[in-house]
Amino acid sequence: MHAYRSHTCAGLSRDNVGQTIRLSGWVHRVRDHGGVLFIDLRDHYGMTQVLADPDSPVFKEVEAVRSEWCIRIDGEVKARDADLVNPKIPTGEIEVFIRDLEVLGPADELPLMVFGDQEYPEETRLRYRFLDLRREAMQRNMTLRSDVVASIRKRMWDSGFREFQTPIITASSPEGARDFLVPSRLHPGKFYALPQAPQQFKQLLMVSGFDKYFQIAPCFRDEDPRADRSPTDFYQLDMEMSFVEQQDVFDTIQPVITGIFEEFGGGRTVDQDWPQISYRDAALWYGTDKPDLRNPIKMQVVSDHFRGSGFAIFAKLLEQDGTEVRAIPAPGGGSRKFCDRMNAFAQKEGLPGMGYIFWRDQGQGMEAAGPLAKNIGPERTEAIRQQLGLDVGDAAFFLGGKPEAFETVAGKARVTIGNELGLTETDRFAFAWIVDFPIYEQDEETGKIDFEHNPFSMPQGGMAALEGDPLQVLGYQYDLACNGYELVSGAIRNHRPEIMFKAFEIADYGRDEVESRFGGMVKAFQYGAPPHGGCAAGIDRIVMLLADEVNIREVILFPMNQRAEDLMMEAPSEPSNEQLRELRLRVLPPEE
Repeated sequence: MHAYRSHTCAGLSRDNVGQTIRLSGWVHRVRDHGGVLFIDLRDHYGMTQVLADPDSPVFKEVEAVRSEWCIRIDGEVKARDADLVNPKIPTGEIEVFIRDLEVLGPADELPLMVFGDQEYPEETRLRYRFLDLRREAMQRNMTLRSDVVASIRKRMWDSGFREFQTPIITASSPEGARDFLVPSRLHPGKFYALPQAPQQFKQLLMVSGFDKYFQIAPCFRDEDPRADRSPTDFYQLDMEMSFVEQQDVFDTIQPVITGIFEEFGGGRTVDQDWPQISYRDAALWYGTDKPDLRNPIKMQVVSDHFRGSGFAIFAKLLEQDGTEVRAIPAPGGGSRKFCDRMNAFAQKEGLPGMGYIFWRDQGQGMEAAGPLAKNIGPERTEAIRQQLGLDVGDAAFFLGGKPEAFETVAGKARVTIGNELGLTETDRFAFAWIVDFPIYEQDEETGKIDFEHNPFSMPQGGMAALEGDPLQVLGYQYDLACNGYELVSGAIRNHRPEIMFKAFEIADYGRDEVESRFGGMVKAFQYGAPPHGGCAAGIDRIVMLLADEVNIREVILFPMNQRAEDLMMEAPSEPSNEQLRELRLRVLPPEE
């Protein structure tokens, strides 16, 4: 017999009754039933109930074991009585009578229990991650992650892509976040960087003639943590294709993403129709470029109804350039209590409040209620109701000003209204391509033009587009939103050096600076670069959605905490003086 096991803890059934077997695993819990000791023995695969009574030759040893001890047992498989069968586990029809026991690894007093659903502070869970990962939910999440990655790889190979590995130690290249720098011992005073993404390398692969590339790529960014973002490193499905247009990329990645969500989505509906929504429309309708389309609410501009109206705040506001009033329809939200609650929500978000109108039945017909209705009168109120398609029992909320000042709060309000009124579907994955991103933005104070989004996107219209108003230039850049999260980001690349130099020149980056920052790629583009494009899909975020988690750390094996610290490995750590001397570095004391 094998030294440690003949079966896994999920591998026994009624067919094994009467056999002598060997199991190894962890003591999940111990129960004493009148002198008979029952142990739920657990390994990665499942659970088996094992037991010992005073007739067992190792009863004393069994009495000594505690939760999370790692043990090996030999025993005889017995059938459970019919009324004791546990249908919740695969081994529920049998149990094992212990004949021999070996303690493979005793456990100290536990800082957190693996058995049960008790909640522990995240700091405790991350400090003892090796115990936390033994818990059933974490085992399930990490197994899901592994299976998702394996399925993605297979789907990409089946789509004609080849997997290539790009460097981890490379040159610093601004991708929108801070680099992690690595000092060079052989070149004192110089630094490598960990790649924020394989962006330049995958484009160079297209210039090298490889046509279809993908990689499950580690990416490193020194950025602030969020619930849906790791503060140090993350993994993405990175892909690039030659001789393609935007729609080709969409048509390639959609079956991969759809298939993953159908395979691992637990039976939830996976939308097959992925609308393409312009960046500006997404901001207008949803207040975000990653809308949750499970929520049917779509915001609308209602400025004309307030111009010259009796509601002085909006009327005066609309006299200023660049201002507007938007309405958030709230079907079913037509009560003063709900309207007051949403007004308080806006105040918590830093706004003075949200105006509202709600419609109620007064017996003699429909009546519009609320301060706004009284100020603007029945004719304007009725016009708003008809534009928004609302009826008795419904409400609408209003925000005004320059869109960039209230858009984010409006988007959050839309989500809150959808959730509170039960409008948002919870058993569905809804996807949308966000397209037509503006390439440039203007600083209101200085008037300076700079890149708003990816500077390497091909401008729609090519060189001719760059001759006009920069703020009207759109790029072939796109994101895929799902249930309020950005899952995929990509672009058709600017592969023509003359267009690239012109694009950077508009943002006040000279030719010399472009060549010094992106010399390898610029040089490559001068030797017959093909049109190419691609995208990257966040593995961690995909698994987070599939696992129905709201915190990305629940689907990462060994994540950092919110201060970008690894409490288990005690990183970051202070270097030794010998290491600093070898790298010719000096550490300055922190500023007080």
